[in-house]
Amino acid sequence: MKDSDLQGNGSANPIEEKQSISSSVGSGHAQELIPAAAVSTSAPINDKKRILKERALRLARRPDTDAIREECLDVIEFMLAHERYAVEVNYVREVYPLKDLTPVPCTPSFVLGIMNVRGQVLSVTDIREFFNLPRKEITDTNRVLILKNNKLELGVLAEAVLGERKIPIDEVHPDVPTLRGAREQYVRGVTKERLIILDANKLLSDDGIVVHEEVRD
Repeated sequence: MKDSDLQGNGSANPIEEKQSISSSVGSGHAQELIPAAAVSTSAPINDKKRILKERALRLARRPDTDAIREECLDVIEFMLAHERYAVEVNYVREVYPLKDLTPVPCTPSFVLGIMNVRGQVLSVTDIREFFNLPRKEITDTNRVLILKNNKLELGVLAEAVLGERKIPIDEVHPDVPTLRGAREQYVRGVTKERLIILDANKLLSDDGIVVHEEVRD
């Protein structure tokens, strides 16, 4: 029998076939001759399952960055009677200059008056009075924090607004003995820097602060 009969027309030499399989291994790895019998039709499916399983195990070992991400409060910080206070940003509609304030007779002393904010009349409350804090003279540096919830909008006097910041929730301590008294129920907590976080929703929901009494002549 001739050599040409063994090879057949267009058929690859068995030795050449083994060499072509080994050459597919990437550079830098040991090259082995893989017998043709070791390659079966089920190998690609099994390899995919093995790769997916290994990938799932690697992902399971990765830290959950969303879970360990520190939760924070977004707040507006302001000054009252030499103390630093803050309210959550989502309760602050805007910060407005204190101007054109009109006193209203027959209202509690913590109600400074009313002001017109672009056509809307809002009452302005001085919570220093409500919290029994010392009062300072009102100046041009005073600002009004316009607080809002789903029922009401109210102006709250600030001696100065320091800006917006983020505070990690785990740094807010809810039980502070020094805050006992009138303001205790309106305080969400205090940070180690002595920043007092107010509960704006409670302020806006308290009938003792929000005056609905109509003034009669």
